[in-house]
Amino acid sequence: MSAQESVSAIDHSRTAYGDEAFSRYLRRAFLASAGYDDVDLDRPVIGIAVTTSAYNTCHREMPALADAVRRGVLEAGGLPMEFPTISLGEILTSPTSMLFRNLMAMDTEEMIHALPMDAAILLGGCDKTVPAQLMAAASADKPVLLEVVGPMMTGSWRGERLGACTDCRRLWARHRAGELDAGEITQARGELVTTAGTCAVMGTASTMACMTETLGMMLPGGATAGAATGERLRHGAATGRRAVELARQGAPIPREILTKHAFENAIKVLAALGGSTNALVHLVAVARRAGIDLSLTEFDTIGAKVPLLVDCKPSGANYMEDFHRSGGLPALLKELEPHLETSTVGISGRPLAELLEQTRPREDWQHVIRPLGDPLGPPGALAVLTGSLAPNGAVIKTSAASAELLQHTGPAFVVEAGQDIARILDDPDLDITPDHVLVLRGAGPVGAGMPEAGALPIPGKLARQGIRDIVRVSDARMSGTSYGTVVLHCDPEAAAGGPLAVVRNGDLIRLDVPARRLDLMVDEAEIARRLRDFTPAPLPSRGWRRLYAETVLPASQGADLSFL
Repeated sequence: MSAQESVSAIDHSRTAYGDEAFSRYLRRAFLASAGYDDVDLDRPVIGIAVTTSAYNTCHREMPALADAVRRGVLEAGGLPMEFPTISLGEILTSPTSMLFRNLMAMDTEEMIHALPMDAAILLGGCDKTVPAQLMAAASADKPVLLEVVGPMMTGSWRGERLGACTDCRRLWARHRAGELDAGEITQARGELVTTAGTCAVMGTASTMACMTETLGMMLPGGATAGAATGERLRHGAATGRRAVELARQGAPIPREILTKHAFENAIKVLAALGGSTNALVHLVAVARRAGIDLSLTEFDTIGAKVPLLVDCKPSGANYMEDFHRSGGLPALLKELEPHLETSTVGISGRPLAELLEQTRPREDWQHVIRPLGDPLGPPGALAVLTGSLAPNGAVIKTSAASAELLQHTGPAFVVEAGQDIARILDDPDLDITPDHVLVLRGAGPVGAGMPEAGALPIPGKLARQGIRDIVRVSDARMSGTSYGTVVLHCDPEAAAGGPLAVVRNGDLIRLDVPARRLDLMVDEAEIARRLRDFTPAPLPSRGWRRLYAETVLPASQGADLSFL
């Protein structure tokens, strides 16, 4: 091949030297130093985004998964080329991985465009990596597939199965209530996270993996296979092979897969899963990237007829490994078939109707997936609220809330995002009752990057009385593994001058989930007067945090950056 010819992706996305032929020549010269010859470089090039990091323990086994993906690419005649992107480990990222979701999406999108590749495979798993990768894919102009590391396996302590991180929170609540001493909670800690992989329950990571498979951006069967299993590696190899096929076709690109019907199906699956409230923010962001009009209220209206079917923590009692053994997402889709638009086509190239035709109907042994006629819970596992305290919307996970608190009026007790909240709530002299509504503010996208702080701890004196839930309201998020009567994502947020900013201790707040209302029981004129006197905190002084705070959209619009 002459220096002037260009038949491979390796000659695309050229480095600008003012001489395109020289750019191609120089690129191949440097690649020769890595052992590549023209036979290698004239194959379909598959870029593999790898998010391995010592700071992201969920991705500990990603090197083995990447090996399997590379093997699949090579088997199909392609050339695998790995590239790194930001890796967002939820637990070790300060102040919250959500602050960096959009940065990772930008990083991934720009690398897909800047590096020569015919198709991309994005390897992720932990909470914000998959949403960031979906956002990047939606903006890409070449085929993209996602593959996740998969969930971890459960542990055992004193004869009880444990799995991160719903059980982490439950045991910590027992410790706060004085039921477990320091030695016991430390001993239990060693059994909460026993293998590599994402959380063992239907938290944000597994919810978004299921959303990705439902949207069609992952090969069928990929959302739930365990991180430690051979099935996960086999799925990775199949993903590698399929990427080469898509590279040769040059299609479909993500925008052709991420249709309105695909998002509607995802919302229905989300309802059946009792999935993470974080999915609402992420799916709206991905839809906006794909040019799809998806409003927050549609999560209520579209999912209104779909009951809770999956018996997994925190909405149920089981774990992801149990869901997988019951058939995983394909089996759930089969059960939901009457509710789904089955003409959608994902990266498998086959219509959903065809995939469902080849999926066996539910059988008795699939106990984690309940039949439509005998659901685990009623429709409305996730509810969208509006009212004077959240004019543009707020969300609550009703399937993980206390039924007796879904209609509740009580006085506010306000804490600020920057305070030592645990110390305040553990004060033995705190004047608070089970009827109070805990309010956290200043924790929205602008105010604090929207951390998972919304599931505020039960005040110590109440926990010791046996109180396990009270109403909590905030502009923050909560972990998908959390539970309780927790209202989240209040929009406008406090830092942007939303009504949450002017709530005072003792103000009555009314929660009415059946009516989809969240109201501050204060005269409108008084609220307006308080807002006129409100002065927001200054923005961060520099860097990413300044750019983020200046350009981030509200939660109801996906909390993406306005210019994206």
